[in-house]
Amino acid sequence: MVDEERVTVETTEEVAEERQEVMPESETAASAGDLARAEEAESLGGEDQEGATPEGEEAEEEDPRRKAKWYVIHCYSGMETKVKRNLEMRIETMGVRDKVFDVIVPTEETIELKDGVRRRVERRVFPGYILVHMILEEDGQVDEHVWHVVRHTPGVTGFVGIGNRPTPLTDEEVQEIMRRIESEEPQLKVDFRVGERVRIISGPFQDFTGTVVEIYPDKGKARVSVSFFNRETPVEVDFLQLEKV
Repeated sequence: MVDEERVTVETTEEVAEERQEVMPESETAASAGDLARAEEAESLGGEDQEGATPEGEEAEEEDPRRKAKWYVIHCYSGMETKVKRNLEMRIETMGVRDKVFDVIVPTEETIELKDGVRRRVERRVFPGYILVHMILEEDGQVDEHVWHVVRHTPGVTGFVGIGNRPTPLTDEEVQEIMRRIESEEPQLKVDFRVGERVRIISGPFQDFTGTVVEIYPDKGKARVSVSFFNRETPVEVDFLQLEKV
């Protein structure tokens, strides 16, 4: 009985020792796997953090329009629209769409008074001039290919600039021009000037002549000084009621 108990105890101890020897190896393998996965995850996370680009930043860097400026070219008056079409065709055929982005003939809507009638008319803000949004210079050097494409467009007579070098518009100049051409309120074209002699052609003072003393473009009226009972009397008259003497 004693020997059997001894054998049983020894066997139990041997099994325990074997388990103690096997378990550390298993735990070590598991730990190694966990460590490897953790290092891989950390490595990937580090790459994401270091290599990540803030959303929108890459797009901004790649957007060539950020480098573009507005230039002014001169053409024959009355040919602005035709020259614009010619230039847009050359931009496509000569492969500079990545350098020349917009060609604009600045126009604004005005109200003209003619033959006693108000008419809405679209007129050019700068007759004989066209705006071009493009990358013409990089690192202080003029891109000769882009310059050639624009300058030798049929109808173009030159760039606006200092000397022979094209000069871009300032931000303030661009904002003022865009404000005018994007305005929804038509501008009233006034042909009368202060101090000018006019005749009133309708209304209570019809056939009176007088002198323009003040103009109200926003109201479409003028203040005219007329002689009434030998006294100079200022009267407010609509532009449609006036004609030049």
